[in-house]
This record gives sequence, structure tokens and C-alpha cells, in this order.
Amino acid sequence: MCLLGMLLFALTGITLNHASHIEAKPHTEHRAAQLPAPLLRAVSGEDERKGVALPVVVADWVSSTQGIDVANRPAEWSADEIYISMPRPGGDAWLSIDRATGKLEAERTTRGWISYLNDLHKGRNAGPVWGWFIDLFALACVVFSVTGLLLLKMHAAQRGATWPLIAFGLVLPLVLALIFIH
Repeated sequence: MCLLGMLLFALTGITLNHASHIEAKPHTEHRAAQLPAPLLRAVSGEDERKGVALPVVVADWVSSTQGIDVANRPAEWSADEIYISMPRPGGDAWLSIDRATGKLEAERTTRGWISYLNDLHKGRNAGPVWGWFIDLFALACVVFSVTGLLLLKMHAAQRGATWPLIAFGLVLPLVLALIFIH
């Protein structure tokens, strides 16, 4: 777990540090549709609600006709429209329904694999299970590092460069930060 996780973390750290040099070509897909009259009645009105999902019949229709899963997603209900934001790693998506006319618009943007992996690196829009995984991974890395330090301590007597190298690894980032970060 630590080996693959550290490789992914290190590679995405490089891509994040050089994001301005990596050309991304986002792909955007736009959809438009019209809610049938019976479903329009289910969303019409002028009441404002926050975080209330679409009625099940409307969510089912959107899923079956547009291929967009909006079931149980929190929506922003204003007097004019219903808006559902659907951010995800490596992209973004949204859906809007005009409450008066039933006009549905949806957009999905994908920024590619590098953006997807960078967002996983940061835990952005990846959900709570991924957050738990990266916390567990971070804990495993701490255990790995502390046990490595203990092994270094055990074998330091046979290797004279051990403590100077550890001190250098501690001092170098500190010096770089003090000199170059303002």
C-alpha cells in the first residue's frame, strides 16, 4: 500500500508543482432537454430551498433520458431555477432546470487523467471514503518513516554518515524556505 501510494503521491506532487507547464485540453459536453408537463408540475413554484433533492420521478427521468445521476443530490432551489452542482475529481458537472418552462441544461467537463490524479492527491471532490483512505495512507507513511528512523538509529554506529544526512534532510528545506519563500 505504501509503495504504490507513495509513487502516486510523488508523481502527482511533480505534476501539481508544474501544472502551468502541462497543457490540458478540457472536454466539455453540453446537453439540453425539456421536462415533460407532468414533471414540470413537480418542480414548479417559487419557493426557495437549499439542499433539497429533486423529486424522485424527476431524478429518475433525468437519469433515464440524459444519463445523469442526480438522485439524492442536494439542489439549490430559487424562484427561477433548480441548480445542482456535481464536482468530481478531474472535472466538473452541473444541471439546471428552469422552474417556469422546464428547460433542462446540463454540462460536464473533463480535464483528463493528470487533473483526475491531481485532484485525488488533494482529496478534492473525491468523497469521504477517499478521504479516509488518504488519512489511513498518511498514517501508514508516518509508521513507515518512524520505523525507518528507528532502524537508522540501530545501525547508525556502523554508518558514520547517518546523522549528518538526517540533519541535512531536516535543515535543507528549512534553509530553502527561509531564503526563497517570502
